[in-house]
Amino acid sequence: MTAPDLTPAFDGAVTAFTAGSAVLIAETAGAGAGDGDGDGADRILLVHGLGMGRSVFGDLVHRLPGVVTAVDLPGFGAAPEPEVPLTMPQHADLIASYLVASGAAAVTVIGHSMGTQVAAELAVRHPDLVRAVVLAAPTVDAGARRVVRQALRFLRDTASIDPRVVVRGIREYLRAGPQLVRKIRATVAHRPEELYPRISAPALILRGERDPVCPRAWCAAVAAAIPGAESAELPGCGHETMIRNAGPAAALVSGFLARV
Repeated sequence: MTAPDLTPAFDGAVTAFTAGSAVLIAETAGAGAGDGDGDGADRILLVHGLGMGRSVFGDLVHRLPGVVTAVDLPGFGAAPEPEVPLTMPQHADLIASYLVASGAAAVTVIGHSMGTQVAAELAVRHPDLVRAVVLAAPTVDAGARRVVRQALRFLRDTASIDPRVVVRGIREYLRAGPQLVRKIRATVAHRPEELYPRISAPALILRGERDPVCPRAWCAAVAAAIPGAESAELPGCGHETMIRNAGPAAALVSGFLARV
């Protein structure tokens, strides 16, 4: 196995966690990041979307309170390709193993796009490790569970966003490796709607006002399915929500954490 690249993406402390053939890269920053559990500070875990990596959270990391860790899931970002692409439950179990091994207190897990599916699995499978959940641009819409339809929605979204975000996305997709098609199929086949009613942690659903990938009706259904969930829309944003301009999303998350 090729040694993973541990170059920081946002000036944090970078570690690699290995379980079997799967390697997860974690980068941690924020007040108290080097002091064990951060002396009671909020601990936030960021999980990226399909074809992305932790680098897309560079702006968000420095706007959130407490200790923030962003991960590269196996086969994404700087994390080496595993022998077989992981399913959503397997990603969640790997993250849980990392959290236990690192001695972290319960985290607020923030997932973006595909990362919301992993976050939901983590909250249901390992509730003791999850303090709260933020699902930003939750996928996959149960009424559009087709690879072609999802691809067309992503193309519509790409046409309306900052070219710098597009360039970053292309770079990350190229890094996602030769198993990308299998990863896409695993994402689309997953049924997160079966998990939502079982999430017991406080939850916040975020949607970009102009997001064609996550229709308003779908995000409303996600919020309704999770007991006590809150929801909010980010004006002017598409599917990228927390990536292009992280300020509004960070403010919503910070307010949510102050209430839970």
